[in-house]
Amino acid sequence: MHNDTNTGPLAEHGEPPAPFVDQTYLEWPFFEDHHRQLAAELEAWCATELAAHPHDETDIDAACRRLVGALAAGGWLRYVAPAAYGGIFDELDIRSVCIIRQILAYHSGLADFAFAMQGLGSGTISLAGNEAQKQAYLPAVVRGEKIAAFAMTEAHSGSDVANMETLAQRRGGHYRINGEKTFISNGGIADFYVLFARTGEAPGARGVSAFIVDADAPGLHVAERIEVIAPHPLARIRFEDCLLDEDALIGEVGRGFANAMTTLDLFRSTVGAAALGFSRRALHEATGRARSRQLFGASLASNPITQSRLAEMVAEVDASALLIYRAAWTHDVARRQNSREAAIAKLYATEAAQGVIDKAVQMFGGLGVVKGEAVESLYREIRALRIYEGASEVQKVVIARRHLRE
Repeated sequence: MHNDTNTGPLAEHGEPPAPFVDQTYLEWPFFEDHHRQLAAELEAWCATELAAHPHDETDIDAACRRLVGALAAGGWLRYVAPAAYGGIFDELDIRSVCIIRQILAYHSGLADFAFAMQGLGSGTISLAGNEAQKQAYLPAVVRGEKIAAFAMTEAHSGSDVANMETLAQRRGGHYRINGEKTFISNGGIADFYVLFARTGEAPGARGVSAFIVDADAPGLHVAERIEVIAPHPLARIRFEDCLLDEDALIGEVGRGFANAMTTLDLFRSTVGAAALGFSRRALHEATGRARSRQLFGASLASNPITQSRLAEMVAEVDASALLIYRAAWTHDVARRQNSREAAIAKLYATEAAQGVIDKAVQMFGGLGVVKGEAVESLYREIRALRIYEGASEVQKVVIARRHLRE
């Protein structure tokens, strides 16, 4: 049911928001009945669990650990691992992951972060790990007993991932790791890191391998905790003669870059889904504000400029949703490689969400930049999504190259 009043800040800052203003997207042919049931059950969980335990931004580490435990207890982490290791489906159902990220992001950016990183951080193990690695890590991820991290970004390579400098040198039955990674999500609180390092079989992308590094491995150091505008646990991590047994290697040597790209492709449309959750919440907040705010003797909603902004927001939200769930459907149902569709979905949804949220902030006036207000929190949350897991500029390159090739 639509709530005509402003619902206030995000769940971690106050009262729980009303359900989605528009849930008709669930009627689209991209979905099955179990997706609609998932959405209803998760909405109910968010309205109780996230509202009952608002997080304190002064201790994000503790809040993130608690959220991982709560997501595990609720059964939601079963959607990030195969059924053989405690998951729901034999293979990941990306439509389900997108629905979960959209709904969690609507209610709490940090809850979405906690969920997403359990999937991304363990995704390469799901895709390329051997049976012993899967058994050792995936069930613990699903149960919330191990927090996962994906360690690929470096200060000097950034989007040029193939030019990473962290070295993994084979010495007998071990690999010796030296180098640094930065902007690592869950850095400092993770129980293990999926690390990508240069093993040197060939130049560039063909000389990168993937490894599992437990957080207590000798030679692994959290060099710096990084504070960003939307508080999440991030860190720069350093490897100084960090010794790994050869069984820490994930998949084939020299295949790490390919496995990383496959993992990112798998989760890329879900980043768009998180952006969609943020933009849906911004639209809901803006609609409530427009209906309740009186200006010059009339409601803000009666102003043609406000109506124009709302119309643009509605169109951008719907277009984002269509692109996201097309990409997910292409993977799940059409069983086609969906790099192009996922890149389009992430590019459009994140850029559109930035605009939708900016319009919402403008409609709130001075209140829109007061810390703790929903639209202010959304404004801080959305910015990073246009950068991580492939910046918007990288997505344009992917889209253009696929277009020219096809």
